[in-house]
Amino acid sequence: MPFRQRHLLGIEPLAPDEIVTLLDAADRYAERGRQGRQRTDALSGMTQVNMFFENSTRTQASFELAGKRLGMDVMSMAMQASSVKKGETLIDTALTLNAMRPDLLVVRHPHSGAVDLLAQKVDCAVLNAGDGRHEHPTQALLDALTIRREKGRLHRLTIAICGDVAHSRVARSNLILLGKMENRVRLVGPPTLMPSGIGEFGVEVTDDMAAGLADADVVMMLRLQKERMDGGFIPSEREYYHRFGLDSEKLSHAKPEAIVMHPGPMNRGVEIDGTLADDINRSVIQEQVEMGVAVRMAAMDLLARNLRAERGRAAVEAMGQGTLV
Repeated sequence: MPFRQRHLLGIEPLAPDEIVTLLDAADRYAERGRQGRQRTDALSGMTQVNMFFENSTRTQASFELAGKRLGMDVMSMAMQASSVKKGETLIDTALTLNAMRPDLLVVRHPHSGAVDLLAQKVDCAVLNAGDGRHEHPTQALLDALTIRREKGRLHRLTIAICGDVAHSRVARSNLILLGKMENRVRLVGPPTLMPSGIGEFGVEVTDDMAAGLADADVVMMLRLQKERMDGGFIPSEREYYHRFGLDSEKLSHAKPEAIVMHPGPMNRGVEIDGTLADDINRSVIQEQVEMGVAVRMAAMDLLARNLRAERGRAAVEAMGQGTLV
C-alpha cells in the first residue's frame, strides 16, 4: 500500500491506508530486531540531523538508534548551546542546515507549528518529534503498533486515555489516529485537565475513572506535564493519585485482558502504581519503548524512499531540459 507523504508533521494528514502501510513496515523492523538482524544498509549514504529544542531521553535516543540501524550518518545538534541561543531565528537555522544538504531532519520544539515552519524552508524530509501542544506523531504510531500487536487489530476497540489531556500532544495525536481507525475513545480526567472544544473530536469525556475504564480494552495513562502548567490544575499529587492514578482497583473496571500503557516518563505513585507499571501480564510500557525504534525506522525509510524518488524525477526533468537547450 502507498505512503504518499513528503514529511511526517502529524497524524492529521495521514490517510488510514498510510497508517497501515507505516505500521506494517514497522512490524517488519520489529521482527528483524527480535531475530537479531537489527542493522540494514537501507539508507546508507544518507544523513539524518536531530534538532531537539526540548530535552528528551527516549525520543532522541530512539531516533538516533533508528537512524544508525538504517545505515545513515546521524548528527545530533546541541540546540541549548547553538546559535539559536545567540539570537539566530528558527528560519535562519533552517536555511543554514539546508545548505548542508541533509536528507532527514528530526525536530522537537516547544512551540506548536515550529516544525511545520521548518519543513517549508528545507529541501529534505522533516519528522516531527513533538511540537508544543500540537502533535507527537511517532509516539501515537508506536502506541498504535503496540496495541495492534497485543490485540491483533487496531479497530473497534474501547480505549481509555486518562490524565493530563489538556497539555498532551501525545493525547492529541492518539485521538486523531485512533479515530481514523474507528475505535471508541474515552477521555478520563479532571475538568481542569481537559482542553476546551474536546467534544469536536467525537470522544466520550468523564471525570469518573470507574465509568471511563468500564470494559476498556486499552488503558493509556498520561504524564502530568507540570512544566506546561501555570496554575493550580490539581489540588495535590496525593489527591490526584487517589482519584485518577491507575491502581489495581481502578483497573478492575476494565476488561480482564486489558493492557496498560504510558508514553513515559512515568511519575510512579502519581499517575500509576509502580507495581502495576511493572506487571508483565498487564503493562506493555516496555514494549512501547521497543516499538518506538521500529516505528521511527519505518517512518524514516518510507520518507527517504519518497525523497529519493522525488530527487530522481527532478534529475530526469533537469536532463530533459538540458537536452532541449
